[in-house]
Amino acid sequence: MYDPLTTSKLANKQPLADSYWASTVPSAQLRTKPLATDISTDVLIIGAGYTGMSCALHLAEQHHIEATVIDANSVAWGCSSRNAGFVLHSSGRKSFSQMQQQWGEDTMRAVHAEMLEGVERLNQLIARGIDCEQQSPGYLKLAHRPRYFEQLKAQAELQKKMFNVDVDILSRDQLHQQYAADQNAYGAIRFAKGYGLNPIKLALGYKDLLSQVNVSIYSDTPALSIEKQNHGHIVHTPQGNIRAKKIVLASNGYTPKGLHPVLNNKTLPVLSQVIVTRPLTDQELSLCQLQTNQVIMDTRALKYYYRKLPDKRILFGGRGAITGKSAEDPYYAERLLAVLKSSYPSLKHVSVDYAWAGWISVALDEIPHVYQNAENNVFYATGYCGSGVSFTCQAGKRLADKVAGSAVPNIPLYQTPLPHFPLPAFRRVGQWAYFQYGRFKDAYF
Repeated sequence: MYDPLTTSKLANKQPLADSYWASTVPSAQLRTKPLATDISTDVLIIGAGYTGMSCALHLAEQHHIEATVIDANSVAWGCSSRNAGFVLHSSGRKSFSQMQQQWGEDTMRAVHAEMLEGVERLNQLIARGIDCEQQSPGYLKLAHRPRYFEQLKAQAELQKKMFNVDVDILSRDQLHQQYAADQNAYGAIRFAKGYGLNPIKLALGYKDLLSQVNVSIYSDTPALSIEKQNHGHIVHTPQGNIRAKKIVLASNGYTPKGLHPVLNNKTLPVLSQVIVTRPLTDQELSLCQLQTNQVIMDTRALKYYYRKLPDKRILFGGRGAITGKSAEDPYYAERLLAVLKSSYPSLKHVSVDYAWAGWISVALDEIPHVYQNAENNVFYATGYCGSGVSFTCQAGKRLADKVAGSAVPNIPLYQTPLPHFPLPAFRRVGQWAYFQYGRFKDAYF
């Protein structure tokens, strides 16, 4: 499997990952014609996922700026077609209490408001006619040990106090009786906001909105190199060169090694693994007592997350391999299935129909960054840490604002560059060490 930490070229003309989501749409709908000649554009966006398409849409509709989008493969070939479809009012890994300690209450509140605006902005786009199989609202956060239930209760009270958030505290019995009889859970909190959707159909919706405003998307058109020229750039692709005044790097976890200095050694691509079971019978669902189709995540350091899909399958996800070379090892899917069965013992005979992995992008400081180079002509958004379905919509909007020279909120996500990883050659060693720590912590603490 392609590994962006070690590979400088992303091959084109690749099919979509063999995911459940890919089975729900004709793949041809996500493919456009490749670039076949030299062109010029005001803004070139590299990456036709959520971030890139949101940026192009907001440039066209709010700033009336011409943009062109290219992708090494099809629209949404990367994480936009491989994620779990969780719409949450958060992004990155830093908690709001950590933000308050590091940045102060005012900045923390501003970041929270920006995250909420991302969900609302996505909802507004979906309301324009995107059929992406939205499910019932609600986000359940499960305590994987009794002491974590106490932490969740404190978190719920803080959220109510600070943000007036609609959040319920559920005992183990309440959780099991009303939502999900997860045998590994010792209580939960439930946020009223948050829901599941079909991520590949959301991507198709973005693509359709771009066609309505005449934005060109070129599939199978990888950026082979980026060359500075005067006050702009020339981007070389297999069949044509693109002259652009400004460039947006929107390839997130799939950005090839060395694509541009503004991103070099500043992100860690991490694999997330997902499985989807066969459809469950009504009897199986009754026995396992998974009553809800709301999105669910636990409190482990190495988190598991899951949801019941509209056709009665269960999607279950967690961390995957460390390297692309090991990404397709069946061990990682089998481990997820074992955890699912331990959560719902009555499903001991359930089988898996789909298993796949995808790259997410992690920044050293564990927050998303929407920033630019010193010359103000190369922009990027990355570092969602696997929580980007809604915030990519907002990040695309803020990228468009920055490209247009408009003001953006004065928060670290938009005003600080990606930090360098110390000893970048050892990023995977650090990741391995963290995974060992996480496994030990989750098992014993």
